[in-house]
Amino acid sequence: MATDILANTRIFFEGAVLSYRALFRWLRPSTYIASQVLAPLTMMIFFVYIGAYASGSSNASYYVIGNALIFTASSGIFGVTMSIGGERWAGTLPYLFGAPANRMAMFAGRSLVHILNGMLGVLIGLGWGVLLFGLNLTKTDPLALIFVIMVTTFSTASLGLLMGCLSLITRNVMLVNNTVYFLLLLFSGANLVVETLPKWMQVISRGLPLTRGITASRVIINGGKLQDVLPMMRVEFLIGLGFALFGYVMFRVFEIQAKNLGTLDIF
Repeated sequence: MATDILANTRIFFEGAVLSYRALFRWLRPSTYIASQVLAPLTMMIFFVYIGAYASGSSNASYYVIGNALIFTASSGIFGVTMSIGGERWAGTLPYLFGAPANRMAMFAGRSLVHILNGMLGVLIGLGWGVLLFGLNLTKTDPLALIFVIMVTTFSTASLGLLMGCLSLITRNVMLVNNTVYFLLLLFSGANLVVETLPKWMQVISRGLPLTRGITASRVIINGGKLQDVLPMMRVEFLIGLGFALFGYVMFRVFEIQAKNLGTLDIF
């Protein structure tokens, strides 16, 4: 039993690091830094200035916080999806499915580094908000904010795991990724107040990851405490867990189907 736990733990962490390195094997440090630093900056400038122009400069912090949290979706949707779907394009999917490793450890480990990467992106985005738009963090409980960011990044990475499974059965995964990403921009409350959306959009918004994380981050930055947002974070975690479990089931179903039909190498 202890041996199995140690082996699965090793698979989880080694798989997380190796899949991330394989996915971004083409990156130079300068490229990576640019993508981590400049991507939050460009998104921040675009949406904050549009939002502040439309609703007044006093509301700039609303858009700064929302678009900083959106960076969890960039890492979670695109990075995690391709950490699974990229196996097919690289021709390594048969080896992945042929390995005797624990499937849950192998599947879940794909999201670990991307969760850390997404959290770093949020912090960088908030840093840009402080430097360029005067975001006030003096009332913020830093540990509560880190907790909210971690749970939110987990939930978006779980959605990325589900999208990764879809990428194993579709040729145009980037179309799926971009569609989901821009739907999150629209429905999550990053740039639009959820309560002002049509009722059917509000229902969808409350069933998606990120929505509660953005709301909770605004509460914490405006002086709220962890206990004020814990109910929202419980739901956010459960939504992420649901997406992750559903993604794992799809991963196993696709594996069985691909083995039975001999379609592992079909693009």
